[in-house]
Amino acid sequence: MSFAWPWMFALLPLPWLVWKFMPSAAPGAALRLPQHIALARSPAAKGSLRWRVMVAALAWLSLVCAAARPQQPAPPQALAHTGRAMMLAVDCSGSMAIEDMRFGNLAVSRFAAVKAIAQRFVEKRSGDDVGLILFGTQAYLLTPMTFDVDAVATQMAGAAIGLAGRETAIGDAIVLAVKHLDALPVRARVLVLLTDGVNTAGKVAPLDAAKLAKAAGVRIYTIGVGSDAQTLNVFGMQLPAPDDELDVQALTRIARETGGRFFRAADGGQLSAAYRAIDALEPLARGESLLRPDHEWYPWPLAFALLLGCTLLPWRTLVSRRTVAA
Repeated sequence: MSFAWPWMFALLPLPWLVWKFMPSAAPGAALRLPQHIALARSPAAKGSLRWRVMVAALAWLSLVCAAARPQQPAPPQALAHTGRAMMLAVDCSGSMAIEDMRFGNLAVSRFAAVKAIAQRFVEKRSGDDVGLILFGTQAYLLTPMTFDVDAVATQMAGAAIGLAGRETAIGDAIVLAVKHLDALPVRARVLVLLTDGVNTAGKVAPLDAAKLAKAAGVRIYTIGVGSDAQTLNVFGMQLPAPDDELDVQALTRIARETGGRFFRAADGGQLSAAYRAIDALEPLARGESLLRPDHEWYPWPLAFALLLGCTLLPWRTLVSRRTVAA
């Protein structure tokens, strides 16, 4: 048994210090008698006062003990990890709402396809350090690097188009990812960048950001999302496909500059294959660390202090007042 905050025991003499140095209450109206009369307390009153002081002291001791947080180390638990850190940077600009991704015979939006497959990908990353960035006009860190892959998957499920703006800041997303991966081991730094367009916003050009990532030892795998068809059939009309805006050359250069790889994802099957390829390319440095959680015992002394405090309440006075009122 140990105490997390042992300095809390310095508060033990606080009630005595208050009683010793606080100024006495101002005297009230007194009854003056012609002769000196000794008003001695009865033995029963003295015993009651002594009992209440002892109970109050014990309650204060229990309260301070609870504030010091008594702990007992639990048995060590093995925590398996792969030694790999992976940041996902997902484009949520307005163009991700285009419904040109196919799952079998079903047409869905680009963002819906990315969300569905990315969730499954993240949930299988047990043991990895995973984070999530959403970028549009600006880049935002939605989930810091964490081993809680379920939390990352939940955050991904709650993401929406336009949450970070309607434009595309690819360079800013790379810089933000490098900033949060820089403190991790070099071999573990991986960024998976998913986008369907070209850089139209932000303060840093994508290729300049790629050079920064290379200097920081971050490998970038880029995935270009969107149909590769030249035309789209919309209500029977053949319209030009908006995928012409995808900057394949820039995404390929970003990946090659950092030692990664570019993947083309024109449908749900290719997007799933890109994730499987990334999983196969990244080496697993498996290992284990021991987690030793502490069992907190402060509720017991706290409950004991509250119980003792209840015994100091003037129950007889309260009962008599209720009886008189009745």
